[in-house]
Amino acid sequence: GLRAASRRYYQGQLGSGHIACFALEEPGNPAGEQEAGSAGDWKERIIGCGGICLQQEMPSPDNPSGRCGYLMNIYVRPKHRHQGHARGMVDWLMDQARAWGAEKIWLEASEEGRPLYETLGFTDLPAIMAVEPNRTDERPATVQPAGGGTEHDGNSEAF
Repeated sequence: GLRAASRRYYQGQLGSGHIACFALEEPGNPAGEQEAGSAGDWKERIIGCGGICLQQEMPSPDNPSGRCGYLMNIYVRPKHRHQGHARGMVDWLMDQARAWGAEKIWLEASEEGRPLYETLGFTDLPAIMAVEPNRTDERPATVQPAGGGTEHDGNSEAF
């Protein structure tokens, strides 16, 4: 199910808010023995992939344009790891986001990927919170503000 959902996502988003990239093994390497330029050649040479979702959010003090990029699905085949492929893809994806005008780039890091992201300047943001999937049944009852107005968290200027 996840593979089919991912395929549908990419089919709908590539070219309209999502950029994907691939790391390819050089022609002539043991796993890339086909002659370069042959039909389908690049698919056999994929050793890594990654993407960035370009998003527009409400402008804020830390992101005045509201443009941000969410790095996702950075993956390198095990035998090709620790050779700079992930760094190359992340650098390229970040460059694409910055060219689009993104002032904020974020990601969710695996423990294995964390050292790479730290060398690229990513830091933990302790103020971020999220609801885990399938945990909505444990939400507390919604509290209505007095007077029936909209609630304001005090983190931004009044409307």
